[in-house]
Amino acid sequence: MKAGFVSLIGRPNAGKSTLLNRLIGTKVAIVSDKPQTTRTRILGVRNVPGGQVVFVDTPGIHKPTHRMNARMVDAAVSTLREVDALVLVVDATQPPRGGDRYVLGLLGRAEGPVVLALNKVDLVAKPTLLPLIDWYRQQRGFAAIVPISALTGDGVDRLADVLLEQLPEGEALYPEDYLTDQPERVIVAETVREKLLRHTHDELPYTTAVLIERFEEPDAKGLMRLYCTILVESDSQKAIVIGKGGALIKRVGTEAREDLETFFGTRMFLDLHVKVRTDWREDERVLDELGLGKRS
Repeated sequence: MKAGFVSLIGRPNAGKSTLLNRLIGTKVAIVSDKPQTTRTRILGVRNVPGGQVVFVDTPGIHKPTHRMNARMVDAAVSTLREVDALVLVVDATQPPRGGDRYVLGLLGRAEGPVVLALNKVDLVAKPTLLPLIDWYRQQRGFAAIVPISALTGDGVDRLADVLLEQLPEGEALYPEDYLTDQPERVIVAETVREKLLRHTHDELPYTTAVLIERFEEPDAKGLMRLYCTILVESDSQKAIVIGKGGALIKRVGTEAREDLETFFGTRMFLDLHVKVRTDWREDERVLDELGLGKRS
């Protein structure tokens, strides 16, 4: 039996959360085509014959511009010494840049083996992929280099097998039916934020957050009631989130409610309100409430 922790690290929008969901076999992390979607560490457990791999999805490593971003980057970097192995997830459709070199430099702090996962290979021609593999091989020694597509699943099972080989022998760390460490309140907030990311413009993902004001368990008729506040930083952003005649926030609420009813297996009443809170990304109390750990 082998068991251990594996951290997924990389630049924003490399596909780490999509990969986590694929590895676990169900959705535990929200997914968006916008960078910096993941804001906290998310744990997901994969049980296989002869082993258990505990994956830790982390925020994309980037240059922080607010206290929120600094906490996000800290959450990712701190895993380098806390896990048994690491997966550097790279977007194979993009040539290496300064940010990629910076992340490679951080890997010098890693105490365990590092596996390189070249993601999105379904979008890359082989003649382009081979020089990229050679470039990364020249940068450092990897325990393995595995081309994958987290979206289609190509190569993901091989990646999981490679990672299991890197782990120490030991008993399972979590019960067999354990899936994720995400509390139900966080799952609700993140589901609403995922729908916001889907339907709003590029500038809003960085300036919105979702707080759970009330979380009521299902009543005698099986109806669960949830009350959420969407934070934005300006009145103009509030108008965008609400939409003309309330159309956008209604759409966000409908899609989020449908997903949450499936997840919780019960009927749902979901109430969404939008509040302006200038510079909430610098507010330590709000960041604590959002579950972004304090800076080390």
